[in-house]
Amino acid sequence: MPKHPRRRRRLLIALGIVGALIVATAYALRTPSPVGHWNSAAGYEDYRAKYDAALRDLPTPAEVHDLRIEYGVVRVYRWEGVKGNHHPLVLLPGTSSGTPVWADNLKSLLAITDVYAIDLLGEPGMSIQNKPITSDADKAAWLDQTLAALPEQRFNLLGLSIGGWTATNLAVRHPERIATLTTLDPVNVYDGIPAETVLRSLPAAVKWLPRSWRDSFNSYTAGGAPVEDVAVADMIEAGMKNYTLRQPQPKRITEDQLGSLPMPVLAVIAGRSVMHDSAKARATADRALRTKTVAYYPEASHAINGEYPDRIAADVRAFLQQHDQR
Repeated sequence: MPKHPRRRRRLLIALGIVGALIVATAYALRTPSPVGHWNSAAGYEDYRAKYDAALRDLPTPAEVHDLRIEYGVVRVYRWEGVKGNHHPLVLLPGTSSGTPVWADNLKSLLAITDVYAIDLLGEPGMSIQNKPITSDADKAAWLDQTLAALPEQRFNLLGLSIGGWTATNLAVRHPERIATLTTLDPVNVYDGIPAETVLRSLPAAVKWLPRSWRDSFNSYTAGGAPVEDVAVADMIEAGMKNYTLRQPQPKRITEDQLGSLPMPVLAVIAGRSVMHDSAKARATADRALRTKTVAYYPEASHAINGEYPDRIAADVRAFLQQHDQR
């Protein structure tokens, strides 16, 4: 047994896992660009075709905006939902996935309220980064500027995986626009990423290896489900292959930061997630959050949003009815 298991785990994590699906071993293959970018025009066209194919599984949005902010141009979609007493939901996807990852969720979420969906800046998607993102403060700033450009004053944030971290990071630093926060199996929020997941992700980060290596890791995160010939999985694999991230790893949200959150939090934990120890994550959420609902899905994998869309919508509805009456 290693004498310093905690030190070993930190070193493994420092190899570069970013979010749920890739590890930034691109440090070994780095290019001069200081911002996230497509590796080639052909790579972008490959991703765009698969993004558009996956997007066809979503309802037609009422509006599509490309919002210019300090850090670039952010793609934002808006759908009109049931009118009621709730602020709009803002959906933040996992890494490499983009807005089409919400195909299974939109119908049930639109039965609650209006919905915005954002392609994360500096990730594969239709957002375009043009200024370096060098810190977690920068990551909060670009999202805060995006929300400030929307007509509403307050929002219910809902983030999946790294999107859950992104939403929480904003809530810690700029809580003013956030009515409630919902995290779907977030990474680096309630527990760190296991060493086994870091090691298994390393081959998936090497872009010139065959697609089967990336598909294997994506299937691993989805509880072993097949990912071949799945539109969203095709899009994610194309993003992993063709896009280079240029931003620092997200730092673990501390328990003190979680305890400082002023808004109600719905923490949804997947029992079979490979992105954290689910028991530790559940305990952290219970212990650290002040006004919270902790929902545990024992049979869910990290692909929780596609596995339990109706249950998630029911939990979100009940949560908003309790905490978001404007």
